[in-house]
Amino acid sequence: MVLLPLLISAAKIVGLVFAVILPMVAYSVWAERRFSAIIQDRVGPNRVGVPFTKIGLAGLGQPIADGLKFLLKEDFTPGHVNKFYFWLAPALTMVPALLTCAVLPFGSELTLPFLDEPVKLVIADLNVGPLFIFAIASLSVYGIVLAGWSSNSKYPFLGGVRSSSQMISYEIALGLSLVPVLLVFGELNLGAIVREQSENGWLLLPLWGEGLSFERWLLLVPLGIAFIIFTTSIFAETNRLPFDLPECETELVAGYHTEYSSMKFALFFLGEYAAMIIGSGLIVTLFFGGWSLPFGLDAKLMGDAASAPWWLGLLHMATFLGKVVAFILFFIWVRWTLPRFRYDQLMKLGWIVFFELALVNVFITALILLWIN
Repeated sequence: MVLLPLLISAAKIVGLVFAVILPMVAYSVWAERRFSAIIQDRVGPNRVGVPFTKIGLAGLGQPIADGLKFLLKEDFTPGHVNKFYFWLAPALTMVPALLTCAVLPFGSELTLPFLDEPVKLVIADLNVGPLFIFAIASLSVYGIVLAGWSSNSKYPFLGGVRSSSQMISYEIALGLSLVPVLLVFGELNLGAIVREQSENGWLLLPLWGEGLSFERWLLLVPLGIAFIIFTTSIFAETNRLPFDLPECETELVAGYHTEYSSMKFALFFLGEYAAMIIGSGLIVTLFFGGWSLPFGLDAKLMGDAASAPWWLGLLHMATFLGKVVAFILFFIWVRWTLPRFRYDQLMKLGWIVFFELALVNVFITALILLWIN
């Protein structure tokens, strides 16, 4: 059947984007508000639950109420803005964040009774996965810059300028920090990288398979440095505290989305949280085995490919989702624990510390691999 591959791809897109990522975006906001309330010894949202009842469900209905509020609020567009770009900017922030999930392997393979071959649990199995993510994710800065420029207001303009310089600065460190990882794997296909970690130990937890060798443990130092730089740069790329200078409330009112209201205002937040989720998924995929189970359990459960149980693909999806949720909570914890950087400190960290450290780390990794081989 010619249409079958298209139907399978459409089902994966709908299932991943609309059934997983968008609900995760909504409930990440709820989790952030609840988590920050715990840190600050407050209550947080706990009322909205089942309509017309007293069942609060710990406030789990709050994201639905917030979504309805944004949809029903007046969509006010100030008269002094450049209307076309003012309307375009929120979409340019949201869409790239969702597009990048296409190459993330969110599971191994799913066996279905009506198909002869198992279905790969990735929308687009590209051989240049990290490059695709960097190329598409970098487009989101255009949405922020357009929002700041088209608003014709000084605070949004300053927020847009800050965001563009910040994202350009940390994209260099982000890319360089990934080079040691790719040198170790010799591979740009994210699915192959996860399978390698499933067999020989996670990149930062090489406790089974060939990962128990002395050479692999020696590589933990440069790979640990790469992980720290990569994770910190993801914070800067997603404008999360302590790197939220483009929307710094104490200095710029609300930064690049000062003039926005209603659903256009919500799209900026949805884009930020979607980028945070995709960033967490990329960290998990590269450094913590993606969908793979720890301690070599995959090899024990799978046996040969023919005897793998049908539920293993679902278990792998749940494992990947659990790791991503853990990193989302880490993002939230950092936001409500650390103070905001000054802008000169932000630039100094990106250009003077991370750029040089990531560059030296590439040479250290290359020398270790040369000595090993």
